[in-house]
Amino acid sequence: MMAYLGWLLLGLILGVGITFPVLKAFRRKTSHQDSVVPLLKKHYHPLPTSEITLTGRTFPLRVRADLQMAIDQLFAEGITVRHFCGVRGEYGRQEISLAGCLMVNRHSETVTVPPEYEEVSVGEEQPVRVLKIGLWLLEKEGVRFAAFLSPADHYGQVTGVELQVGTPNSPEGTRIAQEFFKHLEQAIQRARSYRGKVLSLEQLQHSYSGESKGITVHQLREVARDQVILPAATLELLERNVIQFVQQRERLSQFKQSAKKGILFYGPPGTGKTHTIHYLSKALPGHTTLLISAEQVGMLNEYMTLARLLQPSIVVLEDVDLIARDRRNMNSACEEVLLNKLLNEMDGLKPDAEILFILTTNRPETLEAALASRPGRVDQAIEFPLPDTDGRRKLIHLYSEGVTVSTEVIEEVLMRTAGVSAAFIKELMRRAVQFHLEREGTGEISSADVTNALDEMLVSGGSLNLKLLGATGIDQSHV
Repeated sequence: MMAYLGWLLLGLILGVGITFPVLKAFRRKTSHQDSVVPLLKKHYHPLPTSEITLTGRTFPLRVRADLQMAIDQLFAEGITVRHFCGVRGEYGRQEISLAGCLMVNRHSETVTVPPEYEEVSVGEEQPVRVLKIGLWLLEKEGVRFAAFLSPADHYGQVTGVELQVGTPNSPEGTRIAQEFFKHLEQAIQRARSYRGKVLSLEQLQHSYSGESKGITVHQLREVARDQVILPAATLELLERNVIQFVQQRERLSQFKQSAKKGILFYGPPGTGKTHTIHYLSKALPGHTTLLISAEQVGMLNEYMTLARLLQPSIVVLEDVDLIARDRRNMNSACEEVLLNKLLNEMDGLKPDAEILFILTTNRPETLEAALASRPGRVDQAIEFPLPDTDGRRKLIHLYSEGVTVSTEVIEEVLMRTAGVSAAFIKELMRRAVQFHLEREGTGEISSADVTNALDEMLVSGGSLNLKLLGATGIDQSHV
């Protein structure tokens, strides 16, 4: 029995002794075939890799769609792609660089893999397919070089895209690297993917659709000029200080006048401030609109970088009183830091910057004087008042599209809605149509439909409902 166990143990030892070198040799052979190092050495031959110079640039994550399109265009014009592949570490996703691809690592080789792409929405029908990490073996004018694209990390979070070029250490190689990056930087300056669109920055990395975000493109509703229901004097002031100002920018610059401007929209809730911004975003063709909510003001420097890159641009900061209220009413140093950041960004713009700030607030009396009372930051305040009788009549026509409302019914609505906001009229007409549908009407809103809607909005909901609907100024004697 002991002899049998001895022979069994000897067989195991011999089996392991024979199998391990075979497996090691097979692994080395397979690994060598997939390794990036011999691939690069063969590409640069007869030039040794020690004679390669690496040049790199780090691009912000927000421009990766434009960067991808610029790379694709560059490789289609005068540069031959001899080989292209994805790259990763043999045992994981450790940080990889072009320098690492040129060095033999006995513990974890860099190997070739199929390229991975990520879809980035740019507000078009089809998203842009953006490479995550990849290696190109290239040739231009008889000079062989390589380009390597990889994520740029900051404390473990992807914050940008790093692109490295490995060229021969020669005047020709230096020139090729310089021309390579010059082309990419010029393409990004043109920034076709997002220019002229309505944008906001997303802090979440992915949407529910699975597409990568970073920048979200908004599709705002079409608002025509006749749908902006404001007093004639207010509309004239608005167009002079926004639309006509933009039209005269070039000539203003010729006379050494600033091309930047700040506008403050103020008035009760629901009076059309956001509605008017939708109109302006369409009325100023070629302008990129950046929408900043109060909670995103910490990303203001990112927004301003985009505003400069994509100018002419409109920077919209809604509910600015949440971050720019009087310093005496601030409760922490963090609030003052955010205010100072806003003031510094508005002050730091060059006079020729084609950037228009539009700030909105429902409480102008709470704003910091350094913002609202200093020309050069806010140049014009425009009040959005509650609609008068003529304004409410236009709003009824605007929000009753698709149904018929008789003159008698309109007059009844006007009599009972003095002091309400434009948003109230919009909701009133929706509820009147709903009551109309519940009685299976034929398309003409009746007095009963309007009465039911008004009673529900003004009586049944109590004082809180009046505040929610923007009807705090209504004359209760007519309710």
